[in-house]
Amino acid sequence: MTSVGMTTKTLESLSLEFFQQSAGQWQSQRRYYTLNKETEPQEVESLITIKFLEQGTPELIELAKLHQLDNLEALVGGTKVTWSSNYTGTIRKPSNGSTVFGVWENKLYRDRGFATTEPVVATYYFTNPQTMCLRTEYNGSVFEEEIKLIGQSYRTRQSIISRAGQELMIGQYLEKRLEN
Repeated sequence: MTSVGMTTKTLESLSLEFFQQSAGQWQSQRRYYTLNKETEPQEVESLITIKFLEQGTPELIELAKLHQLDNLEALVGGTKVTWSSNYTGTIRKPSNGSTVFGVWENKLYRDRGFATTEPVVATYYFTNPQTMCLRTEYNGSVFEEEIKLIGQSYRTRQSIISRAGQELMIGQYLEKRLEN
């Protein structure tokens, strides 16, 4: 699914503008709701750093190799996202990590997925220039995500995780920019 009348070039340009606007450091508060059982929502606080990547950067070349793309410079741009997360109200180890995203046409290539360390590919589209939507499928699960820029200082995200047509979890995020 893509926005009506949108060319691949326009879609790629929108994604690069979106990633440039997202670059910086963010404080993220999120909550995960498990839908198929009575479980208390999980709350997580994170510090997220988003770095914009130009076409041809070493991270994007490596990502193209990981996905076995014929043209190692096919990815027109992307981001590197690093995070440090702490679960609140529960005894879980802090989580630290990073992931690289690269754009080519209507695909968003990643070096890892939400629930796997294997490389994955999402299809993306925009409902407007400030709202990117992703759909990723692997291991029998579907991950749908909407990321919305709100002015210069806030982002919201919502993720819905499904398996066999049944929604299992919803993640809702509010992110506040700390610095560019």
